[in-house]
Amino acid sequence: MLSTIVRRLLQTLLVVLVMSALVFAGLYVIGDPVSMLASPEATDAERAAISKALGLDLPLWQQYGIFLSKAVHLDFGSSFLTGESAMRLILERMPATLELATLAMFMSVLIGVPLGIYAGLKPRSTSARTIMTGSVLGFSLPNFWVGLMLIMLFAVMLGWLPAGGRGPVESFGPIQLSVFNWEGFKSLILPAGTIAVAKCALIIRVTRAATRECLPQDYIKFARAKGLREKRVLGVHLLKNIMIPIVTIGGLEYGQVFAFAVVTETIFSWPGMGKLLIDSIITLDRPVVVAYLMLTVVFLAGLNLIVDIAYTVLDPRVRLEGA
Repeated sequence: MLSTIVRRLLQTLLVVLVMSALVFAGLYVIGDPVSMLASPEATDAERAAISKALGLDLPLWQQYGIFLSKAVHLDFGSSFLTGESAMRLILERMPATLELATLAMFMSVLIGVPLGIYAGLKPRSTSARTIMTGSVLGFSLPNFWVGLMLIMLFAVMLGWLPAGGRGPVESFGPIQLSVFNWEGFKSLILPAGTIAVAKCALIIRVTRAATRECLPQDYIKFARAKGLREKRVLGVHLLKNIMIPIVTIGGLEYGQVFAFAVVTETIFSWPGMGKLLIDSIITLDRPVVVAYLMLTVVFLAGLNLIVDIAYTVLDPRVRLEGA
């Protein structure tokens, strides 16, 4: 198991290094921050001074070397617009995105796993077919359309939930969370539910497929032959084995929600990292974009490492292969 973890860790570090080069190279050829910061009447000397102050006059390889040395210390420069630390701006918005992604995936797993197991146990029943039809709709409906429909229903027509914004927050040191405040939690339900619709559909289908695959296995038949209660057969023997694909898919989808909740955050005016990214791209605020992308790369790589470790713990075959 230790050898597997070490190998995955080295692979993660290599991925982060390669992605840092791709992020830097991709943003280097996009736009000209000097044209945005300099006034239209600026002279060539003034433009050159701005370029030198930002380090844009150096060769590309030298800029990348400086970028890597500063990235180790989480220093991605200051925002071209506000002058604040780019990483600080990102970290201020990260709790909002994290709680949105966490609640969305919690709702998806809480609803999707039981429905998927039921659909797998009784595949020919009308309710199981209804569940699977609903999962197809969850995949098919555009994310922005689901968000707008939820706003129209629960915010406009019923008036139960706010249509946008984050609402009141509770402070835990430097971290501010709205999930522990009732009014703030109400503001979180609609955006999290919008994301959960598609993710729940995926969890249902993965769980159903895993359940159908595990039911004919010998260990299920043996457990039933021993006279174990059906609840124990399903809750221990079945659930333990179907958790392998659920953990794998759930971890990957959690990272995707964390990194790409841009549309949902924009629709609900949720002050997360995605909305900050859109604003920074529009204004060509390159340090903020780089900080966001690098933080996302590290988060996704670390999350994949955690999923691999969890997979190793759940599946003994992986430990045997590693040994």
